Amino acid sequence: MKLKITLIKSPIASLPKHKATVAAIGLKKVGQTVIRPDNACVRGQIFAVKHMVKVEEVNE
Repeated sequence: MKLKITLIKSPIASLPKHKATVAAIGLKKVGQTVIRPDNACVRGQIFAVKHMVKVEEVNE
């Protein structure tokens, strides 16, 4: 299973740690979507910035 992660809030005014996490996920612009594997590492990144992203499960 994979996760579809969309950036819905700009990280400009957020903590540097959150900016780095958003960049590590692979998101650069608001509205951009990436597909990532569903594993503990990615889940932890999502949890850290859950207020800025929307997550959907994708079956592939």
